[in-house]
Amino acid sequence: MFRDATRRVLAGFRLVRNCGAGISTPLIENRPVAISAIALAVLPPLVVITLSQRAIFEFAPDTALPDRKIAALLSGEHLTPPPPLPPAVFATTEVEMLRPSLGSASREWNLLDDQFRQRLLTVFALLAEQHGYQAVLLEGYRNPERQAELLLRGPAVTQAGPNMSYHQHGLAADVAFLRDGRLVISERDPWAMRGYELYGALAEATGLTWGGRWKMMDLGHVELRRREALPDGRS
Repeated sequence: MFRDATRRVLAGFRLVRNCGAGISTPLIENRPVAISAIALAVLPPLVVITLSQRAIFEFAPDTALPDRKIAALLSGEHLTPPPPLPPAVFATTEVEMLRPSLGSASREWNLLDDQFRQRLLTVFALLAEQHGYQAVLLEGYRNPERQAELLLRGPAVTQAGPNMSYHQHGLAADVAFLRDGRLVISERDPWAMRGYELYGALAEATGLTWGGRWKMMDLGHVELRRREALPDGRS
């Protein structure tokens, strides 16, 4: 939309320039004023169009899978968790900068709630089958002590204290993607951002809550909400 609007504005400028060749001298002398007036009239809408493109995500219709297919996967044979990755994958400089202390996080699939685990594995399977993304579990179950440690790192890491997160109940997970043997977490990577978009759509289709919809976006986070787990409704 922005590129199309820009082309229209440039075409208008060219029209003014070409028409100016046959206009009387007084108007030609005032042509810069006329162009400035046109720019003032056109640029504000362009700014609005540009900012409007910064919505969280807009899912294309072709990313939506039939509910019956997901339902069949969820009700069928339980999927097996992928084999664990070497610890070195989670110990790179890039990972440490974006997710400090990730090396001590739990990636034990058996510590996750069975229903949540099945839904997350379904998302992983569909991501690989439909889009070629290999999803990786960064952290699943989180004990209260680790939650307290992360809380001390500030609201940019977490705003939930001990026993205020679905991680403590095995009902939440943080996910990223593996590309050429390296873990890609950065939101500045277009490939990773596309992966998060697909991941969020599939997670929501399986009944999970995706952190990409939150005011403070957490693109890799999903959770299975249960009132009995967090009665006060905190996440």
